[in-house]
Amino acid sequence: MTDTEELRRRTAELLAAHPPADTDRLDFLRARFDAGLAWVHFPEGLGGLGAPRSLQPVVDAELAAAGAPDNDPRRIGIGLGMAAPTILQYGTEEQKRRFLRPLWTGEEVWCQLFSEPGAGSDLAALGTRAVREGEDWVVNGQKVWTSSAHLARWAILIARTDPDVPKHRGITYFVCDMTDPGVEVRPLRQITGEAEFNEVFLTGVRIPDSRRLGEVGDGWRVAQTTLNNERVAIGGARLPREGGMIGPVSKTWRERPELRTHDLHQRLLKLWVEAEVARLTGERLRQQLVAGHPGPEGAGMKLAFARLNQEISGLEVELRGEEGLLYDDWTMRRPELVDFTGRDAGYRYLRSKGNSIEGGTSEVLLNIVAERVLGLPAEPRTDKDVAWKDLAR
Repeated sequence: MTDTEELRRRTAELLAAHPPADTDRLDFLRARFDAGLAWVHFPEGLGGLGAPRSLQPVVDAELAAAGAPDNDPRRIGIGLGMAAPTILQYGTEEQKRRFLRPLWTGEEVWCQLFSEPGAGSDLAALGTRAVREGEDWVVNGQKVWTSSAHLARWAILIARTDPDVPKHRGITYFVCDMTDPGVEVRPLRQITGEAEFNEVFLTGVRIPDSRRLGEVGDGWRVAQTTLNNERVAIGGARLPREGGMIGPVSKTWRERPELRTHDLHQRLLKLWVEAEVARLTGERLRQQLVAGHPGPEGAGMKLAFARLNQEISGLEVELRGEEGLLYDDWTMRRPELVDFTGRDAGYRYLRSKGNSIEGGTSEVLLNIVAERVLGLPAEPRTDKDVAWKDLAR
């Protein structure tokens, strides 16, 4: 069992062999991965040491103190938070060794091809088809709301491989090459003026069976690993006190006394407390994850994240008055990541509207919490045993 002192020793050896000031950033990240210090809870040879997940902050703190570069985790969040845990659990040894290292170093960006125009909240109703032709699968269909598709080298993809069985049972999970000539990415301009999302058209895309994750027809089960990790990644990020959206509005309150009113003060206090409760709950959830994989509790964290972001950003606009409506840049941009705290209040207000949609709508997450966390009776599902091809669309 790797302990704290052993991790510090290994970290010191990495820094001695690859001084951050004299080592190329990418070379340092590759060396860190090979030393097992990328994500210490992963197996040896795959960026880890089989150590408890709770020891990762030990490594991160030592490296940060030495001025070592990180892997820009926000830019590659889909790969780190969603693709990697799924590949680790369901991938072959060859797939793990091919994909995990460049994923972690940021050499290869990932995106997620799940949602479709007719299958967003009801993801299992998806209609993108994958048909077996020899050793390949030929994929045709359309995906939507795909973050980072314009930057991605690879995508995690679910497609229907058997339309003759109920919708949850005829899905298979693949890794899709975004450079395939049959992949077309089109920007979706959002209410903020940006186009961080995309729609993706798949026309005759050939995926070798060697890039299938899990068994044929078992894609829904594989996708649950991705979705559970996604909700934790979105709603359970580690934050300091007053991190996230509550930080800018608290700063404005302290620095601009002329804007204060009694009503806004009461609302700010309430939201500050709720944000702190959510932060501490996230810490407890991460401690629970040390012992296993994320479960439906992540849905609760993502629910709280969306509601708080929307209420806090609304309060900030009210607090700032007319200037709260200002927005610095309405031009069409293709950002690499979402920056909530480095932009104007107007941007935060508009962008937070998407928080209750992305990563699973709040309505769907409420059902998950009700059924899988609280144990309440499930909603009636009349299509549960109906073949997908017979469903009304």
